[in-house]
Parts: sequence; C-alpha cells; structure tokens
Amino acid sequence: MALAALGLGTAPIGNMFTGVTEDDAQATVDAAWDAGFRYFDTAPFYGYGIAEERLGRALRARPRDEYILATKVGRVLEPAGAARAETIFRDVGAVEPRFDYSRDGVLRSFEESLRRLDTDRIDVLLVHDPDLHEDDALRTAFPTLLELREQGAISWVGCGMNQYQMLSRFVARVDLDCVLLAGRYTLLDRSGAPLLEQCAERGVRVVLGGVFNTGILIDPGAGATYDYTRAPDDVLQRARRLRDACEARGIALGAAALQFAQRHRAVHTVLIGARSAAEIATDAAFAAPRIDDAVLADVAATA
Repeated sequence: MALAALGLGTAPIGNMFTGVTEDDAQATVDAAWDAGFRYFDTAPFYGYGIAEERLGRALRARPRDEYILATKVGRVLEPAGAARAETIFRDVGAVEPRFDYSRDGVLRSFEESLRRLDTDRIDVLLVHDPDLHEDDALRTAFPTLLELREQGAISWVGCGMNQYQMLSRFVARVDLDCVLLAGRYTLLDRSGAPLLEQCAERGVRVVLGGVFNTGILIDPGAGATYDYTRAPDDVLQRARRLRDACEARGIALGAAALQFAQRHRAVHTVLIGARSAAEIATDAAFAAPRIDDAVLADVAATA
C-alpha cells in the first residue's frame, strides 16, 4: 500500500508555546514544500490569526493549483477583553477567540480566513473542536459548509477533533468528505481505529494529526510529554518498549510512529507540526526509507 502524503500543521508557526520569527515561519513552509508536502493545515485559533497570515505569505508565490489548503471554522476572533483567558500561543496581539458555530459565525470566519490567507479559495473547510457544541455543529455549522461546497466555494467539508466518538457520529449523519483526527491513532493510542474503518467503508478521507503524541514518540526520555502534559509512568514505559524494539531493528522510533500512521487504508494525509526547517528535515527523514510491513507490525505489537 502506498504511504499517505505528508502535510504541514501550522499551529507551531502560530507561536504555540514559544515565539517563532517571521523568517523561521517562512523557512518552515519553504522546507516543507521542498520536501514534497502539498497539504497545508491551519486555523484562526492558531496564534489567533498569526498562523493563517504567515502561511498565506509563505505560499503566495507557489502555484495555487499544486497544493491543498485547509482551515477551520467554529471560532471567531474578537477584541480581547480585560480578563483574557490564558493561552498556549505567544504574542497574539489584542484579540481572542470566541466559539461561534452559527451560520453568521461560520461565514464570517470563512471570509476572514480568506483575507488572512490572502487567497481567493480554500480547499478544505473543517468544523473545529465542537466538543461542547455538537447540536450547533449539526444544526448550523455543517449545513453552512455543505452550502459552500454546493456553491463551489470549497471542495471538501470536514471536522477536526481530538476525540473519535463525536467524529464517528458526524460521519454517520453528515455528508463529510474528510475528518481530521488528532492523537487517537498512534503507536501508543489506537482508540480511533474503529473511526478509521468507518471512514474507509464510507469513502471519507482521514487526515491524522498528533502522530507523535506531542513528542513522546520521538524521544521518550525523562520529562517527555504525552498529549501536551508530562507523560504518565505507564505510558512512558510503553513508549520506551517501542523505542527499544525500534533500536533492535535499526530504525528510529519517530520513523515507526510516522509510517504506522501512514499505513492505514483510510488515511489520506498525515500532518506534521513544525516550527523550523530543521524539524521538517527530521520529519522528512522519518518518512524514508520505507519500513517493511512485517517489521512495523512487530514493533507496534510491543506497545
């Protein structure tokens, strides 16, 4: 089976956890392009607009028909109040996101993303993180996206979440083209596997994010993080068994993690979040050479 394509996730160049310079953001996108990445995923939430603006500038000179551009709806950006909530993004300016899955909110988000991305079209539009807004997503957000698709304003309608249960319900009830599932189909967490099978049966493309579970599946050393927090001891031990199994077979743990995610028949694209050209080079090296299927299965069994 051919490996799924690689895509760039742009939350890191939206100053996630630490600031990124304009030059480094441009270099990251350039390196991804040179490495063959042709799917670029962003969102208004990432850096509160910064990631979209940087991605738009970085892609401006690229042939528009040669890549897929994906962004999201569900949050609109408003002037920040005096008591702005804490955020994982740095240097975000005087704005903050507000959940809004209404028709007006979706259309506003879409138009503002077009402006920030400096483009006349978005290929993939995803409802973003409707964990506490399932009814609103079904009643207003998805119908609005389906209208945009019917009008030819977008090509794919989808939903992006960190959980598989609600995504499964959406796949059953909405005419989706794709889903973005983060962190739930990895060497350490395969809870999303039933969703992937459901998508394969229905012809829904799967885009996977978080395939390194925020770092532990690259380096499970002391202080490793798992899903944005310090890894519990039992998860750390499982990751170290995977690392040892990889070392015994002469492969990198990160390569096994990436290629495991790429192998599922439903997976269209695997997103790699990066904040520098050096990180892109490391991730691209994980994708080649191809790990033998039997070797990868043996490694996965050790978790």
